[in-house]
Amino acid sequence: MAATASPGAGGMDAKPRTSPKMGATVFVQPLDLVKNRMQLSGEGAKTREYKTSFHALTSILRAEGLRGIYTGLSAGLLRQATYTTTRLGIYTVLFERLTGADGTPPGFLLKALIGMTAGATGAFVGTPAEVALIRMTADGRLPPDQRRGYKNVFNALIRIAREEGVPTLWRGCIPTMARAVVVNAAQLASYSQSKQFLLDSGYFSDNILCHFCASMISGLVTTAASMPVDIVKTRIQNMRMIDGKPEYKNGLDVLVKVVRYEGFFSLWKGFTPYYARLGPHTVLTFIFLEQMNKAYKRLFLSG
Repeated sequence: MAATASPGAGGMDAKPRTSPKMGATVFVQPLDLVKNRMQLSGEGAKTREYKTSFHALTSILRAEGLRGIYTGLSAGLLRQATYTTTRLGIYTVLFERLTGADGTPPGFLLKALIGMTAGATGAFVGTPAEVALIRMTADGRLPPDQRRGYKNVFNALIRIAREEGVPTLWRGCIPTMARAVVVNAAQLASYSQSKQFLLDSGYFSDNILCHFCASMISGLVTTAASMPVDIVKTRIQNMRMIDGKPEYKNGLDVLVKVVRYEGFFSLWKGFTPYYARLGPHTVLTFIFLEQMNKAYKRLFLSG
């Protein structure tokens, strides 16, 4: 899941937030699977395996059944357990250390930097689970003789380490961390700008409707900004060795090959399921943030 600067982490324990995130994974896992399949479809060719997200979902259900859309659920849960716990823990520690002696919280830019740092650190820790998730969700689209056939996330991690070496567990960690930074930066900047634009239009006042619309716009902008990095991550983590050489040299090589062989807009394959995940998350994050800010001003600054 994309990293987000947690608005209320300054005085909250990281642990209570992990369980709801893992619970949410059960519901968003099919979206993850559809996104990953679409990002890998038509690899190296102009033709597309799936016309739309709905076509991808129905094709997977038809070919693999209801259980098929939950392939990789154990990896998704482990990713949340490692990534979310680390991200919130780092955020909380940094937030508290940078809070003034009089209780003044860090400024906007410093909070953004804390969020990006925490997100990137969490992404690094969660990369092994991310690699397992990408491979497990991609398996069903391969011919039976080419499937990796991981039984669960722990079987995947053990086999990857044994068959390809421990460093492979962190394959794609740079684009994974870069995505976390891009998501944090894009969310914060686009929300602030969208909210100001809506308020300046004269049609909105500073209320939940304005926050909802601004955060939906922010989610859209963040999805568009982070998807090229996300497809790099997906392709690198799923790639195989061909004649002893990797399919892609690095992230730039992925971008160049996708644009050259599949078309420029293929960088945004899987846009709909990605936005379906990120949009609601962005809305809840910023509405919660706004309510926390209002409560802080009312309780501590009103006098």
